Order: sequence, then C-alpha cells, then structure tokens
Amino acid sequence: MAAEPVPRLPLSRDRILRSALSLADAEGIEALTMRRLGQELGFEAMSLYNHVQNKDGLLDGMLDLVLAETEQPPPEGDWSAAVRTSAISAHGALRRHPWACTLLMARFRPARLRYMDALLGRLREAGFSADTTYSAYHLLDGHIFGFSYWEITHEPGSADLGDMAAMFERTIDAAELPHLHEHGRQHFAEGPHRDVSAFELGLDLILRGLEPLRDES
Repeated sequence: MAAEPVPRLPLSRDRILRSALSLADAEGIEALTMRRLGQELGFEAMSLYNHVQNKDGLLDGMLDLVLAETEQPPPEGDWSAAVRTSAISAHGALRRHPWACTLLMARFRPARLRYMDALLGRLREAGFSADTTYSAYHLLDGHIFGFSYWEITHEPGSADLGDMAAMFERTIDAAELPHLHEHGRQHFAEGPHRDVSAFELGLDLILRGLEPLRDES
C-alpha cells in the first residue's frame, strides 16, 4: 500500500516571514527571492502574495521580527543600566541576523521609531539637556549599528581561519610591523582577550563618559 502524502502546512504571513528570516540568516539577503522562498515553503511564488504585498512588504515584516528581539530601555532604575541592557539586546539581534543591519538603517519601521523615542526619552529623563541628548543619542546609536556592522563584515567563517592565518604570516612581517603582527596573531589564538566583549567595553566607556555631562545639563 502506497504511503499517504504528507499534507503541506498551510501558508500564513507569520510562517512566510519566519521562513524568509531563516533563509536570509543562513544564506544572506541576496539569496532571498519570492521564487526561492516559495520553493522552501512548497508553494508557488504567487501564493505568497496572498499574505505579503510584495518584496518590500516581506522585508519590512522580517525587520519587524528582528526588532521584536530587541528591548527598549526600561523606564525604571539607573539610566545607564537601562540603556546598556537595551543596547546589548539590539547588538545581539543584529549579530543573529547580520543582513538586517544596513536595512534597519535605511528602513525606519514603527518599532525602530519607538525604540529611538524611548532612548531619547530615557536620556532626557536622566537629566541630559536637549543639546547633550542630541549628541549622546547619535553616539549610542552609532556604536550599536556601527560596531555591529564592523563585526559582521570582519568576521571570517571558521573554515577560513586556517587559510587566513597562513596568509597573515606570509604578508605581515613581525620585524617590520611588530605590533600589528602581535595583534593579528591574537585573532587566531585563544587567551584572556577572548573573554572581553569589545562591544560592551566600548559601550561602558561611552556610558561612563556621558555620566558627568548630566551635571552640566
């Protein structure tokens, strides 16, 4: 007796968006087309348009899922701890979904606008003047997105590390460039430097540097 075919799961907007998110995370945003997404889901591409208006609508929905993984600065407690918690959550989401970083800087979704407003409000409530808040906000947002983007574009795959280490040793002469050689070798070695989050170190330096400015507000 022939086995009965396994029924397909019905399409829904949420299923389409989460499948698109997984595809972009695994293969990059360039791999995401409506046709490819339809194949992943087992449907013709045209069926997807019953749930998402177009490719832009698909991208916006995916970005909303990424933003749902971030936290707004909590309104209670110490201002710097609140901002720190929020920034770390945003950095984590951008690292989990590396394709989203540049898109979020160009496509202002409602959740992104609410985050911006919450961060600005938290700074104002902490006692920073409007002028200081203007600069502090850009400094914090620039660190979150700028550092995340730098990490995303400079992180090699584990399969590439051996080749990169060999190329590094061939091209960076220890006698001519001793400090760069020392630094470069740390990228390929274990040690205490691995236990430090450069993102969090930079964030903490920013927050400590901003604290005295409240007295001038």
